[in-house]
Amino acid sequence: MLAIEILIQGLIQGSIYALIALGLTLVYGLLRILHVAHASLFTLGGYLGVLITNATGSLFLALLLAMIIVGFVGMASYRILYYPILSRPPLIALIASIGIFIASEEVFRIIFGPFSISYISPPLQNQIDVFSGIMLSEARIMVVLLAFILLLGMNWLARQTRLGIATRASVVDPDMAMSSGVNVETIRYSIFFIGSAFAAAAGVMVSLLNNLVEPTMGAVPSYKALAIIVLGGLGSVRGALIASLMLGVIESFGTIYFGNLLDRDSLAFAFLILVLMIRPKGIFTKG
Repeated sequence: MLAIEILIQGLIQGSIYALIALGLTLVYGLLRILHVAHASLFTLGGYLGVLITNATGSLFLALLLAMIIVGFVGMASYRILYYPILSRPPLIALIASIGIFIASEEVFRIIFGPFSISYISPPLQNQIDVFSGIMLSEARIMVVLLAFILLLGMNWLARQTRLGIATRASVVDPDMAMSSGVNVETIRYSIFFIGSAFAAAAGVMVSLLNNLVEPTMGAVPSYKALAIIVLGGLGSVRGALIASLMLGVIESFGTIYFGNLLDRDSLAFAFLILVLMIRPKGIFTKG
């Protein structure tokens, strides 16, 4: 029974990682850029979730508005940060992205204050018996359901819509896609909106589970997300999703059995380093 409970907790954490890592994977697949500043959008989503919920009393409205607002902020980040330097080596974009991420933490401190903020009346705190005495809060159940719905919607979008088909064509061969009438710029804006909205959803969920949000909350998740997309194979959405769930489960079991030696984050990075020493191109990359 304990193993089942640990597994469930791991899948919950992995679902959050998946929402964060998906945006990074989509951006890398399309532009071959490691979008480190993505973590600041995760933090912004957390702040909006708390502030809007406290102001309106509606978590659903907060989640919806956070995803929309952060989605547009993500589009703006592409236009302002990456568009002018697309012709430069990828290292230039990486350095710029890291700089924006560091600067964003200070911006959050200035706007929202240096201390954490919390929900006045945290929603979805009732405990539900999900399986033979295993109790989960409504918030944790919502995390899994939300991740499942968003990722399922993303899969439908990628496979059943013109946007999805055009996006896959742009990833494989941008020049051929352009010659076939695909507006690559529209695809890029769309990807940044979707990826940023997913990061916002993850930020709202983390702020709800922890009942706080602070300027540096995106730091550790950003490092893990970067490692996850490498572990899953750069640009592979399927690989990133599997790697996210795998990392969440390993963290949960590792905390129980090795927590006296390493904390949760150290366990995660130790596992990632070990795997990448064996498979530098990622577990799900051939060769």
